[in-house]
Amino acid sequence: MNEVELGELLLSLSFIFVLTYTFGYLLARFRIPSILAALFVGMALSYTPFSAFVHSIAAFESTFSFLADLGVLFLLFYIGLQIELGEMKKSSSDIIWLTVLNTIFPFLFGAAAMLLYGYGWAIALVIGMTRMPTAEAVIVPILDEFKMIKTRVGTYIIGAGVLDDIIEVVLVGIVSVWIGVKSGQSHGGVIGLLAGIFVFMLISWAFYRWIPQMMEKWEPENLSGLMLLSLVILFGFGGFGEYVELGMVVGAITAGVIMRPLFEHEEQKGELLTKTTQTLSYGFFGVLFFFWVGFNADMEGFLQEPLLAIVLYLAGTVGKLLGVLLMVPMKKMALKEAVVVGVGLDARLTTEIIVAQLLYSAAIIDQKLFTALVAASSFTAITVPLLFSLLIRFWGREVCRAE
Repeated sequence: MNEVELGELLLSLSFIFVLTYTFGYLLARFRIPSILAALFVGMALSYTPFSAFVHSIAAFESTFSFLADLGVLFLLFYIGLQIELGEMKKSSSDIIWLTVLNTIFPFLFGAAAMLLYGYGWAIALVIGMTRMPTAEAVIVPILDEFKMIKTRVGTYIIGAGVLDDIIEVVLVGIVSVWIGVKSGQSHGGVIGLLAGIFVFMLISWAFYRWIPQMMEKWEPENLSGLMLLSLVILFGFGGFGEYVELGMVVGAITAGVIMRPLFEHEEQKGELLTKTTQTLSYGFFGVLFFFWVGFNADMEGFLQEPLLAIVLYLAGTVGKLLGVLLMVPMKKMALKEAVVVGVGLDARLTTEIIVAQLLYSAAIIDQKLFTALVAASSFTAITVPLLFSLLIRFWGREVCRAE
């Protein structure tokens, strides 16, 4: 990237932040989280010459993508700092029930839809699995803006979202192996995948168990030292999570959970660094993450394949809502609480896009199905945060119950 391109990139960032700040101010007046302004700004700019400008220079596209990935890391690291494992364990059985119910119905509905459209059993089962995961990176920042991380709703969404990530790992693993068989290449990735997950869990437990004791001997002398240690843990676990195919989402949340006891021990320094992380996440990286989500949302897919896109959207959305609503007669949730959780868990636009791209590149699915998958996921990534925010605005007092 030369000096001219660097200047253009910095001016582009300034332009994005100006629009986000202005629109965010307007949204805040209606009690809609201002961070959603970046989502709508990205969506609007994708239909202007700005889109061609960004995509015309490879360095711009890769830079925005990298900054958006950093946004995921910092947002979910901050969320991990808010998680109390002891409190989450109290709801562990409910979270497991919620995960099972909010994944099994989208899977069944998605698979049935593919069979009705004439696709084979193998494609039907894989596409059914793409209806199951939740993109918690999209919805969790909204939870935090409404101060709901430590409520029952927050615990359910984060807990089920993290367990969903295991499903995502299995899904990507299955698709990778399937593509390898189809192409005649033997990857042997299943054993490596399981081994990587086991090692990640073992290292995470060791760090959570021993890092507070280690820091009693090598305690950071100042705020900068504690910040550097936090970045080591964040990037280390984020990178390792990606390496073993668990994803940086799990790595970032795990890093936050690991650092929480140390931050609590450091008291004033820990509290100051937590606030700094929050400011950096929501004031810079988070803005670019939501901008990039909106900028890459493919809403034109609804016009190209409207019926199939709507069917795939409904398979995931209705399936998740139905699964969560079953928690009501089980007396594990109130009705409004279940609706809010169901909507929150419906956010997508992560793993299923990767899977769709892998299948399409391997010529296993056609362009019609690929376009519909991307369009359906894009629609949820844009509508779910807004709908979730509106529900909290009207039902906030009834559903914002602490654990």
